[in-house]
Amino acid sequence: MSAALPPGRLRPRRELSTPLRAALVLALLYLFLVGVSLLEDGIAGLGDGFQSGLLENVANPVSGLFAGILFTVLVQSSSVSTATIVGLVGSGTLTVELAVPMIMGANIGTTITNTLASLGSIRHSEDFRRGFSAATIHDFFNLLAVGVLLPIELVTGVISGSAQWLTERLRGSEVSEIGKSPVKRAVDVPVDVIEGFLEVSPVGGRFIAFTLLVVGLGLIFVALSQITRNMRQLVAGSVERAMNRIVGRGGGAVGILVGMAVTVAVQSSSITTSILVPLVAAGVLTLPNAYPITLGANVGTTITALIASLAVLRPEGLTIALVHTLFNVGAIALLYPIRVVRLLPVRAAERLAAQAVERRSVVLWYIVGLFVVIPLLGVFLIP
Repeated sequence: MSAALPPGRLRPRRELSTPLRAALVLALLYLFLVGVSLLEDGIAGLGDGFQSGLLENVANPVSGLFAGILFTVLVQSSSVSTATIVGLVGSGTLTVELAVPMIMGANIGTTITNTLASLGSIRHSEDFRRGFSAATIHDFFNLLAVGVLLPIELVTGVISGSAQWLTERLRGSEVSEIGKSPVKRAVDVPVDVIEGFLEVSPVGGRFIAFTLLVVGLGLIFVALSQITRNMRQLVAGSVERAMNRIVGRGGGAVGILVGMAVTVAVQSSSITTSILVPLVAAGVLTLPNAYPITLGANVGTTITALIASLAVLRPEGLTIALVHTLFNVGAIALLYPIRVVRLLPVRAAERLAAQAVERRSVVLWYIVGLFVVIPLLGVFLIP
C-alpha cells in the first residue's frame, strides 16, 4: 500500500521513455501530414471564387514576398507557413511562380523569433548588445539573400527551374503518380473518414470545405508544436554539447553543418536560434561563431516543407518545397564564401545593436516596421 502524499503536494510527472517519445514523434509527424492533406482538400473544395479572392492581393512577386513575411510573423513559425504554402501549391490554388517569393518572405518573417528572444536581456546593456546582434544577423542575411536571389529568379527562373528538374526525376510530372505512394495512401485513410463523416451531415459543400481547411490548419499547428517540444526533450543534451564543441573553432562549414543537423533533429529553426541568442548574449559564443550556425538552421528548417510535400496531390507541391531548400543552399553558396559580402550582415547587426543600446525605441521601430508595417503596406498597396 503506497503512502499518501502530504496535503498540497502533487505527484511528480512521469517522463516518457526515449522509445515512447520517439514513437510519439512519428505519430505526430503522421498527424502533420494528415493536416496538410485536409488543408489541400479544403482549399480545393472552396472553389475558384475563394481561390481567386485569396490571390487577389498576391498577384505579383513583390506582394507575394510581403504576404510570406506577414503570414509567417502571424503564425510565428516558418514551418507552418511553408507547409501551408506547399498545401496551396499542391491543391492548384497557388502557382509555383507566385509561391516562390512567398517562400522567400517566410524566410524573412521567421527571423522575428530571434529578435524577440534577444529582448530577454534588454535590461543589461552589454548582454543585450551581443544578443540583439546575434538575433538580427539572421534578419540581415535573409534580407540580403532575398535582395540578391529574388531578382535573379524573376529574370532567369533558375531556382524554380532547378526545382522542377529535380521534381521530374524524383517523382515525375503526373498528378496521378503520387497516388502510388504508400505515404499518401496511409494519410488518406483518416482524411477519407473525416470527409465521409462531414458529407453525411446536413451542411453545404462550402461549409464542409471550410471545416476541412480549419481542421487541417489546426492539426498542422498542434502537430508541429508538439513535434518541436518532444524533439527538444529527445535531443536537448546533444544540442548543448554540439554548440559547445564548436565554440572557438571559428564557425565556417562546421557551424553550418551543426546548425543544419540540430534544426533537422528538433524540427525548428527557432529552437536553434533560441539557444544561440542567449549564448552570444552571455559571451559564451562569439557572433562570428554563431553566424554560420544560424545559416545552417536556415537550410535545416526546409525539411518541414519537403515532408509536407509527401501529402499533396500535385508534383508542384514538391517543386515549391525544393525551391525553399535550393534558395537557402544557394544563398549560402553565393554569399558566404565572399568575405566582403559575408561580413555585411555582421556589420549591419552590430551597428543596429549599438543604436538599440543607446535608444531602446529603435528596437520597437525596427520590429514593428520590418515585420508588420512594411509587409502590410506591401500586401495592400502594391498593385
